Amino acid sequence: MRRSCLCAPATPTIGDESADLSGAAETARVDGIAKENAMSPMPAAGWSRRDFLVSTALAAGAASLSGHAGAAKFKTTLRKAMIGKPTEEMLTSLKAAGFDGIESNDRAATPEAAAAARAIAEKLGLSIHSVLFGWANFNADDAAAVDADIAAVEVSLRAAQAYGADAVLLVPCRTKVAPIPEPWDFRIEFDAKTGHVTRVAEGDNAKYQAYIDAQNQATDRSRKAVERLIPAAEKAGVVIALENVWNNLWVQPALYAHFVASFKSRWVKSYFDIGNHVKYAPPETWLRALGANIAKCHIKDFKLNPDGHGGKFVHPRDGSVDWPLVRRTLDEIGYSGWLTIEDGGLELAEFSKRLDLIVAGT
Repeated sequence: MRRSCLCAPATPTIGDESADLSGAAETARVDGIAKENAMSPMPAAGWSRRDFLVSTALAAGAASLSGHAGAAKFKTTLRKAMIGKPTEEMLTSLKAAGFDGIESNDRAATPEAAAAARAIAEKLGLSIHSVLFGWANFNADDAAAVDADIAAVEVSLRAAQAYGADAVLLVPCRTKVAPIPEPWDFRIEFDAKTGHVTRVAEGDNAKYQAYIDAQNQATDRSRKAVERLIPAAEKAGVVIALENVWNNLWVQPALYAHFVASFKSRWVKSYFDIGNHVKYAPPETWLRALGANIAKCHIKDFKLNPDGHGGKFVHPRDGSVDWPLVRRTLDEIGYSGWLTIEDGGLELAEFSKRLDLIVAGT
């Protein structure tokens, strides 16, 4: 049955290992949203009175919070986006809800199709700022499988170029080797030259040796695969933006930052997901570690359990992320760029309002 509420449907996220991120299936298409919904003064379910009052005051201001939001308060400029297939219907809905652009999940679009989508977006005053490739299997034992994934990423780089995008989100690989430490028990030490992990927890690490070996193999194989992609990225003028998710790899800020920086290339940076990393370390710690090597940011939230151990994904501003501190940290590290929501289940207008509050630093 078709729902009467024009909402962004619940979608799997990259932080969810069960999600299929191989193409357009990873983010459900939004059917559309009426322009008047984007301007609705009614508070959404789950919002506090403070959030509603702040949102109302912002909407009443002379300056729009989209694009140049927070200009008087912050040095940096943040732009708002969602993930989806850049059809005219989707782009029109995003425009009506106050977004600045979209991250395309149509990763295998032909250059012709991507160029056509770009024309529609630009006519609406929007940008297709990145392409979501998702998972690769660069640590596979099968060399042919690695070659196939490299070729697929090259297709996405060409699609991004035609979209007018400047980055492709790539998760190099994952490991399911067990046992591994609990997120709060990780104490990683690694070799600064090779990036190889030497220990992952306090005390005797013998029981984690298989995981340590898998981590180091993933680092070496992923580095070789990404290095093979750098010429294609340079030719397209598109950054390979590496995202670290719940793949059991590079799970602490210093290690992940070292891996990204190890390429020593302007064409390899990080796509940092603010909500994905909460169970390992506060987002502001990751942001400071990555610094200028952040190409893009995903927005979601994670609510820790009362003991701070584990939790669940929730909508932005409903979880444990200290969003005012995140906004200040983004400003401190000089990040001007895109905030793309990777979430579903709320109206586009509601997501837009929540992003406005985040951008404003409230």
